[in-house]
Amino acid sequence: MSSILSQRDLEFLLYEWLDVEALTSRPRFAEHSRETFDAFLQVSAQIAEREFATHNRRNDAEEPRFDGERVHLIPEVKAALTTFNASGLLAGSLDEEVGGMQLPHVVHRACFAWFQAANIATSAYPLLTMANAHLLLTHAAQEHIDRFVGPMLEGRFTGTMCLSEPQAGSSLSDVTTRAVPAGDGTYRVTGSKMWISGGDHELTETIVHLVLARVAGAPAGVKGLSLFIVPKHLVGADGVVGERNNVDLAGLNHKMGFRGTTNAVLAFSESEGYLVGEEGRGLAYMFQMMNEARIGVGAGAVALGYTGYLHALAYARERLQGRPVAGKDPLAPPVPIIRHPDVRRLLLASKTYVEGALALILYASKLVDEKETGNAAEAGLLLDVLTPITKAWPSQWCLKANDHAIQVHGGYGYTREYPVEQFYRDNRLNPIHEGTDGIQGLDLLGRKVVMRDGAGLTLLVRTIRESAAKAPADLAWMAELLEAGCQRLIEVTGKLWADADPTSALANSTAYLDATGHLVIAWMWLEQATAAAGKEGAFYDGKRLAARYFFTHELPRTTTWFDLLESGDTLLADLDDECL
Repeated sequence: MSSILSQRDLEFLLYEWLDVEALTSRPRFAEHSRETFDAFLQVSAQIAEREFATHNRRNDAEEPRFDGERVHLIPEVKAALTTFNASGLLAGSLDEEVGGMQLPHVVHRACFAWFQAANIATSAYPLLTMANAHLLLTHAAQEHIDRFVGPMLEGRFTGTMCLSEPQAGSSLSDVTTRAVPAGDGTYRVTGSKMWISGGDHELTETIVHLVLARVAGAPAGVKGLSLFIVPKHLVGADGVVGERNNVDLAGLNHKMGFRGTTNAVLAFSESEGYLVGEEGRGLAYMFQMMNEARIGVGAGAVALGYTGYLHALAYARERLQGRPVAGKDPLAPPVPIIRHPDVRRLLLASKTYVEGALALILYASKLVDEKETGNAAEAGLLLDVLTPITKAWPSQWCLKANDHAIQVHGGYGYTREYPVEQFYRDNRLNPIHEGTDGIQGLDLLGRKVVMRDGAGLTLLVRTIRESAAKAPADLAWMAELLEAGCQRLIEVTGKLWADADPTSALANSTAYLDATGHLVIAWMWLEQATAAAGKEGAFYDGKRLAARYFFTHELPRTTTWFDLLESGDTLLADLDDECL
């Protein structure tokens, strides 16, 4: 079995649970079959193991270096990306007319999980490029699609998103980068952008930056933001790359983990930019890429947690230490540490986190396919509600799986001789970027569950209840617990917003995110247990065991969170910060 990811689990989730093969009956996916899906999954695993995993440690040890003129990366990064680009996966889910293969998003996401598990830092470059290209295909003028998207999908250019600024961070209403019309249809963009992943390197001919900026005279706040294409180099209409575009690297940020992905401070000085869509709608356009990236961040968190779990599982089976608590003979041989109950606790908890979160990632990705080829309205609404959870829950709990992996390894896990410490450091970024987990809590409680008079929450609860109703008799106790959790969620949400005061309603929004997230993952586990019903073998027994553990050890956590929310406690909103 691969120590990167579980092919067997992916097959179960895709084919035995989500039935992605049925998507081939839809016109968009008619050219595909189970065979083509398996072929892409297989080649993804092969490239990930041979080209990405092999330089993961060196990527961490020899982080990108800026010599004042250019950025230097280890050569294996470019070699791996060249192989990845040749696979066609850069455009895997896009339309055939732009060179894509029209793979279902759910299959494409499963393919890319191999790369994220093998080397999260190197995989970040194509992740951002794919999201950038998708945004431009949706919102940009055809001339700009022709000039920039084609080369990105060929692997000649990479793409970024430039939102944050040194003084603003996630507070995008405070963005000060400005854009001035040049009179020829272009704009001159000036300002500084911070925390730009993939913001500078020599991996490709140029980098296509998507930059949020404020056009002269635009109103304050997010409604005054517009979106611009600002390439590192000027690019002719024929796609030929020319001189630099006054986009300068001010420096690289030195990170705890995720070190192989450059993270830049960029200075734009009257850089030539091209408006995407209409002025004043920049953040609306950017949310497409942000939401896509949020699912990608959740997927990356799952991948790192999963590979950490597999490493810990393999180590626990091999490491001999100690004897059973009932064993009194000091001369008896030591047993594998997997025989010790607390090690089993660490492993089983981790299994429920990573396999539950992987199910959520793939479910959300299938909703993207449903939005494009099925019941668009319902799928889009459910995806909106689930996106903050899909980003934040894996970022928190799959990081916990990495923490558990270190614990299973004991002292060895805390050394650089074993890879689990790097997995933890790499994963620690995911609760931060693309909106911190706290921001996701505000989004979930402050917008997603109350929008359209609560239609999103109503749909989520209805969908969970439909799953509970289909559970087999021996899982009825899980269905009852899930139903009780749904009822509690409805009641608590109503009470929080009873007086329509956002200060009190959102005082504990992170607890709301935790509770709702755990409820959603319990739903994912009931779905998996139902899919495994009546099937024999250790794999299916493992699914049933994990579902039982989550319902008996993890779901009860929601009671404490819901109690706090229902109490109306406003300590965090009211406290005097001088006391901290």
